[in-house]
Amino acid sequence: MHRPILTLALVAATGFAATGAHASSGDAWEEFRADVSEKCIAAAPSLDKPVVVVDPFGSESFGLALVSGKPKGAENAVTQICVYDKQKKTVEIGGELAADTVTVVAPAADN
Repeated sequence: MHRPILTLALVAATGFAATGAHASSGDAWEEFRADVSEKCIAAAPSLDKPVVVVDPFGSESFGLALVSGKPKGAENAVTQICVYDKQKKTVEIGGELAADTVTVVAPAADN
């Protein structure tokens, strides 16, 4: 008789634990964005003074960002897509997309 109640309690507890795991504080999201930004810049060493625009939350599994700048020695800016694995905390960066293909306007930095 008590087994169905125990089962329901375990299912409910598991549901609440899973929900809590996905909720994050504002500080945690700021740390996430800073890590994505730092690692995406490091993954684009060919760009001179790269600018990163980070998707504030990414997808369920990945952080997403656009890295823009001029390749060293070049005249025209390019943009690269950067994907951050939330589990492994590693990044992969795509090829250079020309400015006529992608236009990115980064928000002004807070002073």
